[in-house]
Amino acid sequence: MNDRASGPDRAEREELARLLPVPAERDLPPGRHLHHKEKLMQLIDQDHDRATARPRRRLPRPAVLLPAAGLALGGVLFTSLAMTGQDHNPAPSTARSSATAPRGATMLLDRIATVASKSDAPKVTDGQFVYVRTLQAENEGVFGGPVKLGKPGEREVWMTQKSGPVVDEGLIHQDGTYFPITVGVPDGEEPVGSPAGLNRPTYSWLASLPTDPDALLRRLAAEITADQDARDVPADERNPDQDAFEAIGGLLRETLMPPETAAALYRAAARIPGVSVDSDAVDAAGRQGIGVARDDERAGWRTAWIFDAKTLEYLGERTYLTRDTSMGKKGTVTNESAVLERAVVDALREKPGTTA
Repeated sequence: MNDRASGPDRAEREELARLLPVPAERDLPPGRHLHHKEKLMQLIDQDHDRATARPRRRLPRPAVLLPAAGLALGGVLFTSLAMTGQDHNPAPSTARSSATAPRGATMLLDRIATVASKSDAPKVTDGQFVYVRTLQAENEGVFGGPVKLGKPGEREVWMTQKSGPVVDEGLIHQDGTYFPITVGVPDGEEPVGSPAGLNRPTYSWLASLPTDPDALLRRLAAEITADQDARDVPADERNPDQDAFEAIGGLLRETLMPPETAAALYRAAARIPGVSVDSDAVDAAGRQGIGVARDDERAGWRTAWIFDAKTLEYLGERTYLTRDTSMGKKGTVTNESAVLERAVVDALREKPGTTA
């Protein structure tokens, strides 16, 4: 390490070293681990907020027939209040930037990918369901108006793993009530099922994705573009880098996937410009960790994926405003969640360790 480093730079390096302790079970040989740790302390970037006034467009899931918008399966986004890293000014273009995330974030994501590749995720068959139990606090205010963050509440989701197309995608249990997840169709028309894909990511579809990070980003970009074309999203409202970050975040949040796919997604995220390290991230369950974040500058908020600082296990997400907007003051939390349990079950309403 550079002995000449001093002052704020040295303090930042030591802080990142503190945030990334050696896991109990090393995922790298000692020499490689020390190499990465030293690099992480050397390569911390300054964060610079740059705001514009245009709201973002999120990739919607297929229409969900539910009594309240807050129950839609597409989960919430999360971000921490303290962040180090390099910002990127996104251009409203369909072409991806050749830049990448700051090296500190790249190294953190590489470590997370290494851990993910060694996980013992179970395999899932077409006839089974992925069960995800989360704790979520959502914005209950009027869209575009002041944020009214609800109290954290538990939600259970069962998603079919059939390759499809399917009309009945799964089931949600929230506030003591079960709500079917069904593809929405206009009145009087025949329902058209939703196939497996980015909007309905099954285990087998996730397993089919390329594991080369660059090839994976190209595959996701093609699916995102096709979805936006189908919805006639104007070109100046598209942001390939932000769209890719949000798409990967949705996959991490809502699925159970093969270890090699998870590792590839983390390494792909490291190639997205503007991704940075969030040093003080907290999920909806109050678990403090370290985050991987990106600013949506048009919308004026920041999203972070939160990981346990010791095990590097995915914990949840958080979103908060990075400037004063019609939604509230800078720093206002708009959404937060925590993943409490993931499992494979054989039937709707069946919970891990029980029968339906």
